[in-house]
Amino acid sequence: MAEVNAQALDALVGKMLGDLGGAFSVPTVRIGFRLGLFRSLHADGPATAGELAARLGLAERYVREWAMAQAANGYVTLDPSDGRFSLSPEQAMVFAVEDSPLYLAGAFDLAASMIEGEPKVEAGFRTGAGVTWGESSGCLFCAVGAFFRPGYVNGIVQSWLPAIDGMVPRLEAGATVADIGCGVGFSTLLMAKAFPNSRFVGYDFHEPSIDQANAHAAAHGLGDRVRFEAVPAKDIGDTEFDLITMFDCLHDMGDPRGCARHMRSLLKDDGVWMIVEPIAGDSPADNVGNPVSRLFYNASTMICVPTSLAQEVGEALGAQAGEARLTEVLAGAGFGQVRRATEGPFNMVLEARC
Repeated sequence: MAEVNAQALDALVGKMLGDLGGAFSVPTVRIGFRLGLFRSLHADGPATAGELAARLGLAERYVREWAMAQAANGYVTLDPSDGRFSLSPEQAMVFAVEDSPLYLAGAFDLAASMIEGEPKVEAGFRTGAGVTWGESSGCLFCAVGAFFRPGYVNGIVQSWLPAIDGMVPRLEAGATVADIGCGVGFSTLLMAKAFPNSRFVGYDFHEPSIDQANAHAAAHGLGDRVRFEAVPAKDIGDTEFDLITMFDCLHDMGDPRGCARHMRSLLKDDGVWMIVEPIAGDSPADNVGNPVSRLFYNASTMICVPTSLAQEVGEALGAQAGEARLTEVLAGAGFGQVRRATEGPFNMVLEARC
């Protein structure tokens, strides 16, 4: 056995203690979101554990231990002079401001969903079989939608669509848009609100997601310009779209190459396909040692790869496929012009034209 480097071991154990502390925080943070504890500290101001419990009609002893856990996490701030807990502006962006680009309630729900789905994914390791989308845990699709929503709220209209050459004027004048892999409809409805002269169709193969999307459209009064259909991407029959969008879903598809060929047939001659994918380097070595790739590789192991393997072909690109491989998929489908239109800390936006 090789000699153990004590300094390297200490560093590894320290890292693991930090990681385990984060993992142990998942259930307590989720309770904080669901019971409004973070929200109250932000909206109603600092409070002792007793005051916070009284505000929300909760048991003080539970709230006291919860608040100390979050202070130990660094997620809330404890003032030792008066025993009051509070949220700094930075903490509020993560735990209380729902339209913040860094609001992470969905991330904690997603972590819990991955734990719930662990037995089914482990079985896939032994057999090579996939795990059908939505079947690994109770409401994985809800958690995924909530996880991506802050990025969509702060990215789609503000920077992603404007980065596509000539697209904003087209949408303002009135375009026909297909949002494929729309999930529960957050992305579709954000675009519909921003561009009232355009019409939008959201497609997803997961019927429970489409049910929620239609309910959201009705609740927002957008049913006259937005419709949602439960249909696999390769079976979509509508054509002549000015714009097709895919948000964080091409890599989940079993047959992304066949899907790309079908997208080409759905567009107008001058139409555009906007593909938003998790940001990644082209070499595996580029994706080691940074926290974003760490999140995406773990999520890909538990969600993206099993989902793709459960479908026909089962190419399983994974959430860290990288721009070069995605471009090769698009070029092989006949898209002669592919470029990275823009990027952010979590996503890259590709523009594909015939």
